[in-house]
Amino acid sequence: MLPNDFTPAHTHPEHIHAEDILIALHGNTLLCDQSGLASAAHIAHLPSADYQLVIGHYQGRTVQLLYWRELALPDTLQALELRASHALIGEALWLLAGRASQIATFYHTHRFCGVCGAPNRPLAHEAACECSSCGHRVWPRISPAVMVLIRREDELLLARSPHFRAGMYSAVAGFVEPGESLEQCAHREVLEEVGVRIKNLRWFGSQSWAFPHSLMLAFIADYESGEIICQEGEIEDARWFKLAALPDLPSSYSVAWQLIDAVRRGEAV
Repeated sequence: MLPNDFTPAHTHPEHIHAEDILIALHGNTLLCDQSGLASAAHIAHLPSADYQLVIGHYQGRTVQLLYWRELALPDTLQALELRASHALIGEALWLLAGRASQIATFYHTHRFCGVCGAPNRPLAHEAACECSSCGHRVWPRISPAVMVLIRREDELLLARSPHFRAGMYSAVAGFVEPGESLEQCAHREVLEEVGVRIKNLRWFGSQSWAFPHSLMLAFIADYESGEIICQEGEIEDARWFKLAALPDLPSSYSVAWQLIDAVRRGEAV
């Protein structure tokens, strides 16, 4: 989620002020110095951004997005993956950077019309693009993904993708398919990925996940029946873990960790 005192906006700035919050992106990386986000002084020494946009206001400060497709970085700046920047810039700025990254990804991946192939032009009043030839309009893509933490008495069913870091397990998750409800997706993904059936599905919470444009929708469910069968190519391993002996979990800023930790602490049942 975005910070509570953030107000979205979509305008083209005339200047960069020293007090502005600058989310400077080089491709999929965030530009930072040793103490935090790149400052106006840093940006002044860089070539003009491919595009620049005011994306909102936070605590009385303007939040600007700047994006470069190609850039030679000076020694004073480092390019960090968005996940890796959390410890440096903190939760609030990381959430703002996630918004900026999703908007930047949208503009970068929609430079041409998907209907006729002509160049798109960004609209001035909202985050959208319009084809310069046929007029087809597109808006930022949001990809909903359902996450389900399955409980069986004092055990949790956790799984690991081949893409996870070594030893890490998490709740089962998958993207919503066309025509599906969130509830249908939860039952289908669990059955497909780990071969079990669930009951008593209940809501936990959600999180915007800018990798690159997901919306994670988290649920808790009770085990109903079935034996664990891992989906080939999707799930490397899945097993039941005692609440008192859980494996390595996702990062603490993720809704996956918040979900598992809330159940472990008895704050969610």
